[in-house]
Amino acid sequence: KLSRKNEEMAARALRVLGVAYRETAALPRDTAAAESGLVFYGFVGMQDPPRPRVADSVYLCKNAGIRPVMITGDHKTTAAAVAREIGILETDGVVLTGAELDRMDDQAMQQAVTRCRVFARVSPEHKVRIVKAYQALGETVAMTGDGVNDAPALKTADIGCAMGRSGTEVAKAAADLILTDDDFTT
Repeated sequence: KLSRKNEEMAARALRVLGVAYRETAALPRDTAAAESGLVFYGFVGMQDPPRPRVADSVYLCKNAGIRPVMITGDHKTTAAAVAREIGILETDGVVLTGAELDRMDDQAMQQAVTRCRVFARVSPEHKVRIVKAYQALGETVAMTGDGVNDAPALKTADIGCAMGRSGTEVAKAAADLILTDDDFTT
């Protein structure tokens, strides 16, 4: 029942956190002890809505022959809901997770990127593999990012675009281009 509720919230483009508690006289010494005997308290759903003009920009990109792809650490269902909202993912579109990418060799990865528009729960290594898979198919890849975890993919991409306001210094140093207003539309 709880898993189903989590999926329902994620399908509404919410980032979902589970909250649990346990009464104790002292803090447990190890993680396993700290995470056992907990009582579920509830879910918290947080919304991080897309910026207002992103859907229009995605539409313009698609009409210009640019294929927008979302690569995120978010939950698969949340990522799919956001991608549908902004026009990256069609109703029957493919969403792959980092765990699924781990089971693919390079050839399978190249086949996957031709049909997938959303990659969820990915690591920095996955981002680099995704970029390289597109490049191996002869695609020119522009990658946006703002964090330290984006730096390897920004460096690997043909055009690395870092966010100038929220971006880390590591991301900006790895990028070819810095968006001073942090706006995908720019």
